Amino acid sequence: MDLSLHGKMNSLSYRFNMLNQTKTGVLAFEDGSIYRGKAFAAPKTVVGEAVFNTSMTGYQEIITDPSYFSQIVTMTAVQIGNYGIAPEDVESAKPHIFGFVVRELSEVSSNWRSRQSLEDYLLEHGVPGLQGVDTRAITKKLRVAGAMKACLSTEDISDEEAVQRARDWQGLEGFDHVKSVMPAAPFVWDAEDKQTAPFTVEGTHLLREEGLPRKRFSVAAIDFGAKWSIFRKLRLHGFDVNVFPANASVEQIREINPDGVFLSNGPGDPSAVDYAHRTVKILIDTYPTFGICLGHQIITHAIGAKTFKLKFGHRGGNQPVKNLETGKVSITSQNHGFASTAEELEKHGAIVTEINLNDQTVEGLRLKDRPVFSVQYHPEAAPGPNDADPLFEQFYTLVRDAR
Repeated sequence: MDLSLHGKMNSLSYRFNMLNQTKTGVLAFEDGSIYRGKAFAAPKTVVGEAVFNTSMTGYQEIITDPSYFSQIVTMTAVQIGNYGIAPEDVESAKPHIFGFVVRELSEVSSNWRSRQSLEDYLLEHGVPGLQGVDTRAITKKLRVAGAMKACLSTEDISDEEAVQRARDWQGLEGFDHVKSVMPAAPFVWDAEDKQTAPFTVEGTHLLREEGLPRKRFSVAAIDFGAKWSIFRKLRLHGFDVNVFPANASVEQIREINPDGVFLSNGPGDPSAVDYAHRTVKILIDTYPTFGICLGHQIITHAIGAKTFKLKFGHRGGNQPVKNLETGKVSITSQNHGFASTAEELEKHGAIVTEINLNDQTVEGLRLKDRPVFSVQYHPEAAPGPNDADPLFEQFYTLVRDAR
């Protein structure tokens, strides 16, 4: 190991902190609450929606998940950053969170795969952080009062100014944030399998149990802010993945004659992405379709049903979901602040297949008359458990049978 890459004395963030040992930061909520702590990473003031995530690990994947665009994330795990940053584990080209709040930022990045400290990574990408605050109190506040507008500043601003900036932010509801994170143009995901091989210590490919290459199908993946692990999973399960921006037309998708359609996760209010509702409404009449997270909510709107904003959302790798058709309970990875309405789904020809055991909200659906299904959670589970991995196999079977 090249210790110069990992040594604290050689890090940009260490030198920055040596000059700013007493530098404080502030997290202010729209209700007037103030949390002062130690600033780290970028010197910046941001506003966004304050949320919390209960994952014990996976902070790198969380930071780079486009679904967190416009949000200030508080981690409930006590210490964050202790295994650094590994370039192979990012879920997009850059962080999408607006701010990061932790109880304790680890001063040591102890992992053989690490190439950069968490603080250096956030500093490089202009994301401000706050540590040394009571993250339990923040989490309890958000659970009781709900997700709130907030301001995080690592600059020299007063408490009063921070509170006012939080109150002045427009919020999430009614605004389309998908266009801020979707790709600029269509592309083919990892056609040469350079980014898709399953990770092992030796770095070798894992072979399928039967030892034979399976038939591959073409899928049109509509990217509303997708995590790269989703495309990796589709590729590993037998799909050639053609990625389209969220505003792609039906004609553009039909041009490649896909065997199926995949609808990704993404940020913001699903009701605001009306162009996607119209496109998906047409596509699901022709193609086997699988949607996750925002994709699930867009299917909801495409069939004429509605979504609503959850009080504080589901964010973490430990959400219990029950399949109502099989009785199976899975532990799932989730990141969403909106949900579908069960009564609306059933009225518009969908069957509710799964529910969240914590609050009974809808976690899955399938259409009665078309090969279309979706889930509210993240089956690619990066980070998180692999209980839901068979959903990709289910999609493969659906597409194969339709052909």
